[in-house]
Amino acid sequence: MSAWFKRIDKGISTPTEAKKDVPKGLWYKTPSGKIVDTEDLRQNLYVSREDGYHVRIGSAEYFEILFDNKFKELNASLESADPLGFSDTKSYLDKLKDAQEKTKLKDAVRTAVGKSLGKNLVIACMDFAFIAGSMGSVVGEKIARAIDYSIKHKIPFLMISKSGGARMQEAPFSLMQMVKTSAKLTLLANAKVPYISLCTDPTTGGITASFAMLGDINIAEPNALIAFAGPRVVKDTTGKDLPEGFQRSEFLLEHGFLDAIYERKKLKTQINLYIDLVSNDKIRH
Repeated sequence: MSAWFKRIDKGISTPTEAKKDVPKGLWYKTPSGKIVDTEDLRQNLYVSREDGYHVRIGSAEYFEILFDNKFKELNASLESADPLGFSDTKSYLDKLKDAQEKTKLKDAVRTAVGKSLGKNLVIACMDFAFIAGSMGSVVGEKIARAIDYSIKHKIPFLMISKSGGARMQEAPFSLMQMVKTSAKLTLLANAKVPYISLCTDPTTGGITASFAMLGDINIAEPNALIAFAGPRVVKDTTGKDLPEGFQRSEFLLEHGFLDAIYERKKLKTQINLYIDLVSNDKIRH
C-alpha cells in the first residue's frame, strides 16, 4: 500500500480504512465559535477556558458542584397530573412521559439537602432539559416543600433558576405557583432563614416575576439571560433597538437588579460566605 494512504509516526501505521470518525459529543462549540474538548469542559465545571462561556447544565451537575459529597433528594417521586386535559399536537400526559424518558427526571426541578462546606444547605435546582424548565404545579409544590424543610430545620435555602417560564399546559395552575412560592418565601424570611437566589441562563417569565428575584441576595452566572419577556419580544413590542447586552446578567447588575455575578467555580465559596456573614458564624474556607 502506498505511503500516501498510511500515517506513519513512531512506528505506528494506520491505513485509511482503519481510521474512524470523531465520536459525536467529543467537542463542544461555544457561541463565539471556540471549540472545546468536552472532557476539559467537564473538569472546568462546564465553563470554556477559551472564552469563559458557561455551558447550560442541570441539577445533577449543580448538586455535584455545590454539595460536598452526598445529598438526600426531597420529594423525588412527585409527578405532574393533567388537570385541564390539555392537548395540542400531542396530549400533555404524552409530552410529560416523553420528557421523563428523555431526561430521566420526574419534572423540571429537583430539591435536595446536604452538606456544603461542612454545613447543611437545601437546594432547589431547575432542569431546562425538562420541557424548557417550565413551572407547573409540581415545580411550585416541590419548591414550597423545600422551603418548608428549610424553615423546619433552620437550614439556608438556595434556589437555582433556569426556566422558560410558566407551563402553558397547566394554565392557571401554573400561574398559581408564583403566589404560592412567594408566600412560602415570606414565611422563610419571617423565620430568619437565609435565602439565596441564583439566576442562570435562561431565567425568564413567571420565574423572574416570582421567586427568582426575591432572594435576600440575588446573584447570577456571567452572561445569563434574565428577563420577564425576552429581548425579541421587547424589541417587537417597542419597535426600538435595544442596548448592547440588554437583559444579560451584567446589564442587570449595572442597573441594580442583581447583587453580584459569580463564575461557576466561585459559587460554592461565595454562597457559603454569604450564609456565614448573615448568620454571624465563623467564615469557612
